[in-house]
Amino acid sequence: MNPLSLQAAILPPSAGWGWIVQGYALFRRQPLAMIFWSTATSFLINLGAAIPILGQILLVSLTPLLTFLTLCACRHLSQGQRMLPGMWLRPLQATGTTGTLLRLGFAYLGCTFLAALAAVIPFLPQLLDAMGNQAQPDYEALAAVMTRPMIVFGGFYVLLSALFWHAPALMGWHQLPLRRALFYSMVACWRNKWAIVLYVASWAAVFFGLHQVLDALVATGLSTTVVIWLSLVTDILITALLYCSFYPIYATIFRVNAT
Repeated sequence: MNPLSLQAAILPPSAGWGWIVQGYALFRRQPLAMIFWSTATSFLINLGAAIPILGQILLVSLTPLLTFLTLCACRHLSQGQRMLPGMWLRPLQATGTTGTLLRLGFAYLGCTFLAALAAVIPFLPQLLDAMGNQAQPDYEALAAVMTRPMIVFGGFYVLLSALFWHAPALMGWHQLPLRRALFYSMVACWRNKWAIVLYVASWAAVFFGLHQVLDALVATGLSTTVVIWLSLVTDILITALLYCSFYPIYATIFRVNAT
């Protein structure tokens, strides 16, 4: 697709549920491949979380790159191609792709840091008071004070998500410059905001609904170890299905031949 011909379609709110259905259809084409990818990314996320500060920085910086690899895999599936082990990192071999996605990742990191800073600074005196001068801070008071900064950061993060949602595909596949990719992504998300709201709400309902079932199993006396393993498997499956739904969003909004 020529970058000049890129134009975001305006889809009905029901498209939000349609993306999930199309994602499930993609998942069924090669479930083991997407389960492998879900497991691999979960491992990277847990590894990054275990490394203070540096791990989180790397995770945020690599998010666009991992998103692009996910989209490439789903595009292969939509075209009827099987994902073989050597194909996962092949998209990064294209000239300039890795550098482009890393620049996008650093931009994402910088914007996330600024959003966190803007959310915390107005409440800094209250946070310092809650921390106090004691060796052991009052965690209950600190959690209560953190509520408002987290809400503010959540608002900023919604804007960041819209800016960066489609940017990996627009920069990786269409070679758009950073600013233009962010602009196109924001416009695409704004035009389809109600479909995206339904999409996010549907996934939230699926996730919390399944975990409510697991909690009910614990209440019936089922072994905690069994429930933990069921929770792990459930999370991996949900994540795999979630990843598969990313490509239909891009394909339908930018009118690419999809599933």
